[in-house]
Amino acid sequence: MPLALLCVTDDAGRIAAPEWLARALLVHRQLHENLPPEADAYRQVLQRVCADGGRLTLAVEDEAVRGLALWRVVENTHEGRRFYVNDLVTEAACRGRGVGKALVGWLEDEARRRGCAVLALDSGVTRHGAHHFYFREGFFIPAFCFRKLLK
Repeated sequence: MPLALLCVTDDAGRIAAPEWLARALLVHRQLHENLPPEADAYRQVLQRVCADGGRLTLAVEDEAVRGLALWRVVENTHEGRRFYVNDLVTEAACRGRGVGKALVGWLEDEARRRGCAVLALDSGVTRHGAHHFYFREGFFIPAFCFRKLLK
């Protein structure tokens, strides 16, 4: 069965396809192991993130989640409308099979459809394989990203 892209959230941020969340959790935790391992707790996290503008799109093959993108549209004074990808992950066993490329292509199309001039994401400094993929897909590094942990 070919890869299909499925929006799990609607434009209002509601979880429109909750039956997919437990399957998405297994893939999402490959990127963020700090996500709760229980399906109900994961659903609650996603409901909060999506209520604040996040949207979830899954790459699905044979009823299994092969990858996902958690994204949002923000507007700032520097770039205007910006399509920001919070999380982009492909199931480890499926890397190199076009899942990430399909997700990035969909994200680019969705960003254009929503009037965004920029598709942006952050990637951890140790994720060298992901960096190689992003460069190959046309991403570049325009700035440093600084953070300060607040107690």
